[in-house]
Amino acid sequence: MLPIHTALIACYHKEKLLPLAQLLQKHQVTIYATEGTHRYLQEYQISTHSLTTLTGFSSLLDGRVKTLHPKIFAAILADRDKQEHVKSVKEAQIPLFDFVVVDLYPFEEGWQQQKEANAMIELIDIGGVSLIRAAAKNYKHVLIVSSAEDIPSVTTLLEKQHLQTTLEQRRYYAQKAFYRTLQYDSLIAAYLSWQDGSSGLRYGENPHQKAFFTGDLQKWFHRHQGKPLSYNNLLDIDSGLRLLRDLPKGAFIIIKHTNACGVAIRENALEAYEAAFACDPQSAFGGILITDHTIDKACAQQITKRFFEVLVAPSFDEEALKIFQKYPKRIILQWKQPYKLPLVEQRSVLNGILFQEPDKGLATDYEVVTDAKPTSEQLAELKIAEAIVKHLKSNAIALVKDSQLIGAGMGQPSRIDALKQAIEKAKRYGFSTQGAVLASDAFFPFSDSVELAYKAGISAILQPGGSIRDKDSIDFCNAHQIPMIFSHIRHFKH
Repeated sequence: MLPIHTALIACYHKEKLLPLAQLLQKHQVTIYATEGTHRYLQEYQISTHSLTTLTGFSSLLDGRVKTLHPKIFAAILADRDKQEHVKSVKEAQIPLFDFVVVDLYPFEEGWQQQKEANAMIELIDIGGVSLIRAAAKNYKHVLIVSSAEDIPSVTTLLEKQHLQTTLEQRRYYAQKAFYRTLQYDSLIAAYLSWQDGSSGLRYGENPHQKAFFTGDLQKWFHRHQGKPLSYNNLLDIDSGLRLLRDLPKGAFIIIKHTNACGVAIRENALEAYEAAFACDPQSAFGGILITDHTIDKACAQQITKRFFEVLVAPSFDEEALKIFQKYPKRIILQWKQPYKLPLVEQRSVLNGILFQEPDKGLATDYEVVTDAKPTSEQLAELKIAEAIVKHLKSNAIALVKDSQLIGAGMGQPSRIDALKQAIEKAKRYGFSTQGAVLASDAFFPFSDSVELAYKAGISAILQPGGSIRDKDSIDFCNAHQIPMIFSHIRHFKH
């Protein structure tokens, strides 16, 4: 447990601060505060030192510079386990801050109130963000509170634990601190982007939604032609490249609303495109085309007969590029390097952000759970089906035959609905499901799905397994000589 002896407080919103300050004073903690917070606490007879007594400087530039001083950051960042750090701050007569409390300028509130641009610039907190990051970095020795909203809970914690905290507790508040600065900086980036349109997109998912992108597209693509990429284009391209990295070489993919509506693997670009388009010609209209084939003249001529928004490929023949030039709004991208999954995925939800590792893998250790064993050809097709179903919205089913997606069901509330959708789609576009293979993104809770698959002529099934009623599905497959494989990897995608 680490005790608190010296605290630094810099708060914009001070309404919840008094009980914490009274607790610190009760336990004879030395408190340093920025000028506004110092005056506030003095009104309530809380003994504090203004930071000017440490730095020798009053705030500068109308308050833009208050805490940006080496003594303040040395007091926060000193590693107490390193003798040279301790010696340095002692020689400079710098106290060691064990506790830092910061509440940032209310940039979000200013935006909601539609303050004018100059006022918004003044609401960009510089020193506060720096204090938070410094204290969070040194969480081994410093407790950081990065928002006024956390002050009551921290006050209760410190009162209960007699002003001491565990390493785990400090790490938790450090994590919250870095999330706070991430959220804060993201809001500022969005505001500035939308002010001048420098990195703004045409709009978000719909025309009434503003949107912006912060990445470096030139790192990934050379754009030969076309209008600027939209929010939806970027989502679809990302979805397609993720699927492409999981498929065998020679793939052509058509993406619509982040789902694959066409996938085929063939030896040349034209054959692959035609087979992918045939999977679902109706959905393919206006889709995103992604392939690892070189786009040649023959393929380009066929592609331009139908409307598409974006084509992504590793290379293009000169003659193919000349053909596309007749359609200047079509976006032609040449990717420069293989797609790399991000280290961490993030998604905003409620008043926070969800973080997770990306779904990196496909099954490598299949378990055949039925008496009937899949042939090598069926196994190869099942691997393709698993790659496709991994990237469809759940609940999802993929039907594959002859290295081609012939039917897909996705985004359904029940798995059997997804299967019915996949079978219906296949039949609608003239495919026979006889001899096709099936992959499911999650287990079958009942045997009804395998029964329906059998009636449709499905020849082999891959699913993760894990249902308490797996035996029902296995028994049905055994009774009808259908090979079924457990991958033991679920691929939910919400």
